[in-house]
Amino acid sequence: MQFEHTYKQYDAELESVRAKVLEMGGLVEQQIVNALEALVTTNPTMADSVIKNDVRVNALEVQIDEDCNHIIARRQPAAGDLRMIMMVVKTITDLERIGDEATKIARVAQKIYESDRMFVPRFTEIKSMISLVCEMLRTSLDAFARLDVTNTTDVARKDELVDDQFRAAMRQLITFMLEDPRTISMSLEVLFVAKAVERIGDHAKNIAEYVIYMVKGKDVRHTSLEVMERETQKS
Repeated sequence: MQFEHTYKQYDAELESVRAKVLEMGGLVEQQIVNALEALVTTNPTMADSVIKNDVRVNALEVQIDEDCNHIIARRQPAAGDLRMIMMVVKTITDLERIGDEATKIARVAQKIYESDRMFVPRFTEIKSMISLVCEMLRTSLDAFARLDVTNTTDVARKDELVDDQFRAAMRQLITFMLEDPRTISMSLEVLFVAKAVERIGDHAKNIAEYVIYMVKGKDVRHTSLEVMERETQKS
C-alpha cells in the first residue's frame, strides 16, 4: 500500500508539472496575440500589459524548474520519466524566450506611441507570420499535452514557411530603404519585429522536436524534415 501511495504521489507531481507547462504556454500565446494587437493599433495600455505580464512568464519558468529539480532529487526518475523531465526543462526555456520576443514587440509598439509620429510603420507583412507562429505554438503544446507526434512535422513545415516570409519581408524592406532613405527608421523597426516573430517560430519548432524525443526517444534536432517525418511514422 505504501508503494502504491508513493507511485500515486509521483504521478500527481509529474501531472502537476505538465499542467503548469500548459498554463505557461497559454500565457505565452496570449502574450504574442496582445503584442501584435498593441503594435497594429498602437495601443500603449496593451503594450504595457504585455511587458508587465512577462514577469508572470518568468515566475512560472522558475517555479516549474524548481519542481523538476525536486522530482529529480526525490524520485530519481529513469527512462521515460527522465525524458519527460528533460523535455519539460527544455520546453519552459523556449516558452520563456518566446515571452521575451513578445515583450520586444510590445516595446516597439510603446516606442512608436511615445514618439508621436505623423507616419507609423505598417506591419501588414508581419500579421501572416504571427498567425503562423501562433498555430505552430498551439500545435506543439497540443502535442506536448497529448504526447502525440502526429502533427509535429506540420510545425517544422510551417517554420520553413515563416523563414521564407521573413526573407521576403527583409528583401522588401531593403528595397524601401534604398529607394527612400526616409523609410530607414520605420523599416528597421518592422525588420526588428519580423526577426522577433521568426525567432518565436524557431522556439515553437524546438518544442515539437522535444515531444518527438520524449515519445520516440530520438533526438531530431538539427536534422531534415524528411528525418523528422520518418521518425514520427515509426511504430
